[in-house]
Amino acid sequence: MSAAAGGPVAVHQFIATLNPHDATATHTLKLRDALRAAGWRSEIFAEAIHDDLAAEAFKHWMYPEHAAPGDVAIYQFTTSSAVAGYLAEQGLPLILDFHNFTGPEYFVGWEPQSVKRAAAAADELAMLAPAALLGLAKSPFSRQELSRAGCRRTAIAPVLADYRRVTEAPDARVGAELARLRAGGGADILFVGRIVPSKAQHELVKALWAYRRLYDGKARLHLVGAASSFEYLKALQDFVDDLGLSAAVRLPGEVSDAALAAYFEVADVYLSLSAHEGFGVPLVEAMVAGVPVVTRGAGAVSDTVADAALVLAAADPSYIAAAVHRVCADEQLRAALTAAGARRAAELTGDAAAGIIDAVTAVVGRP
Repeated sequence: MSAAAGGPVAVHQFIATLNPHDATATHTLKLRDALRAAGWRSEIFAEAIHDDLAAEAFKHWMYPEHAAPGDVAIYQFTTSSAVAGYLAEQGLPLILDFHNFTGPEYFVGWEPQSVKRAAAAADELAMLAPAALLGLAKSPFSRQELSRAGCRRTAIAPVLADYRRVTEAPDARVGAELARLRAGGGADILFVGRIVPSKAQHELVKALWAYRRLYDGKARLHLVGAASSFEYLKALQDFVDDLGLSAAVRLPGEVSDAALAAYFEVADVYLSLSAHEGFGVPLVEAMVAGVPVVTRGAGAVSDTVADAALVLAAADPSYIAAAVHRVCADEQLRAALTAAGARRAAELTGDAAAGIIDAVTAVVGRP
């Protein structure tokens, strides 16, 4: 497939779900604005749209009402969706904007439906990739997956994110509560991400248990993020209780941008032990907020942080605890990680939109 001669008039985006506070949704909204600024007509079509974003998108099946000859589609690929089959039926020239997805193996034993959905996502990628004009990956790790799926032309383009949200005015109420806890002593360890097996919050709880026993008996762990796996959330809460950490592990769920800024403001270290990441927006948020990062080098994590984090080679809780202690206690190391994080964040948050527009223009022509 190829775009119409002379370049398309419209480059529309398709996405499974458009939700507020979601990294892919933010990326999609920012890319729409960039596409429009570049001269194309551009709308967003989604299978599911949150009420707060109802004015920003149309249901995917409403696309024919907006269709014109020469249209090009960009599919924000994150999970399985009816949108994939719909696009295959439409036969539009297609660009895959690939955010990666969690494989079915990470849900086995937890969520049978999630296992099926993840397997379906792999099938949909294999269906769409060979015919795509271009695959946009968020990291070299994801680029390899696109190539394995049959995508013939690929490029790397970072996520378009609103990183300012972690440095703007923090929520005063949340900040006051965190300050009250901090007044009692102890380090604050932060992780931001969905409560789901692949994010490995249970490994973070183990690390906290070891850290409190070995170094800091008053340390706290903040696990910020909505739960997308009820069974895993319940098991995690039971695990926290069994270890006697109920007062030390906080699970505030999904929070506002201002509340998130308050959590980053108080954090001594950002710790990620996720087993799979296609990019890792919260890692960059931590670097933007000036919080030193300690992380497991899984998936695209090493690509994202480069030399701006302490990347761990093992998952033993005592080893992780020692790494966290070193970052908390060694001011020279903290300063080095913070400075490197600021440099790396600047590289990733430059004019990424221009890079995407250039990549799109290279395969479909100018508007």
